[in-house]
Amino acid sequence: MNALDYQSFADLWEDRATIRTRPRRHVENDERLIYPLSRQPLVLSAIFQQHCPHLRDFALVQSLYKFINDVVIFETEIVDRTARSIAKDRFAIRFPFACRYDAMTVVVDEDYHALVAMDFMQQTIALTGIEPIALPLEIELSRAIPAAIAQVPEHLRDAVELVCVGIAENTLTNDVAAFSRDDSVKQSIKGLMADHLLDEGRHSTFWARLVRMYWQGASEQDRECIAQVLPVFIGQYLTNDIQKAFDFELIAHLDVAEAVRQALRDEVLGMAFPINRQHPLLGNILRFLRSNSMLDSPCVQQALADYLPPRSTS
Repeated sequence: MNALDYQSFADLWEDRATIRTRPRRHVENDERLIYPLSRQPLVLSAIFQQHCPHLRDFALVQSLYKFINDVVIFETEIVDRTARSIAKDRFAIRFPFACRYDAMTVVVDEDYHALVAMDFMQQTIALTGIEPIALPLEIELSRAIPAAIAQVPEHLRDAVELVCVGIAENTLTNDVAAFSRDDSVKQSIKGLMADHLLDEGRHSTFWARLVRMYWQGASEQDRECIAQVLPVFIGQYLTNDIQKAFDFELIAHLDVAEAVRQALRDEVLGMAFPINRQHPLLGNILRFLRSNSMLDSPCVQQALADYLPPRSTS
């Protein structure tokens, strides 16, 4: 794809963007879960089930707060920064006006998603009476993107930022899709995720197009340089250090004996996925790299050899 082939989604945004078309979502006071059990495996552990099953809803509410906090950081500090820079033509990679216009709709969408998430947190606090524990000040991307950028020459920093944000947006889209299909949670939560997904599907396509436009015009030397830092980004992005720290903070707020707390901490330590080709998020990353032609490049294949499915020897 080159700049002349780019088709703006301005009309689609006018007709379907959630900021234009969706009513406010209200949290229901019903018996459904406020957060999926599958997304907080601590509450499914044998230790938790045996010693403090009555604290399940407290743990799930706190996990929802962390999810909302992550969304706000991601939308306002990560995606907004890159999209706004592109929209205002302050990005090192120059894009045509149609791209910059679409980037501004992404800015509007993402800030609106953050606003809706904060509203949902306020509603949940009012409904449950449960105040948030200390929430993380950053997400994995807050570390992963700077770590990757730090290892490339200055003229490639914006390109690396673009690729990293594109990966993250596409991974988020798949994550939100799974969340929106979970029938165990409150309908308002499912609706919130479905609204988010409607916009994120458009965003994921936008970022894939921009990365493809850049990659097709990049020199082989620049491609090789960017390929070399992809494992750095992936390693930082897929770590569970921040989630582990949050789970430890959550455990510290449970009204249980210290021996139970330690047993729960031990459970958390065993929950991390190894960062290899079996990691559940890696498939989303590889699909994105295929969709924008990056994975067609031998330098990317070589850099990510440890993450790619083994080739058949038959």
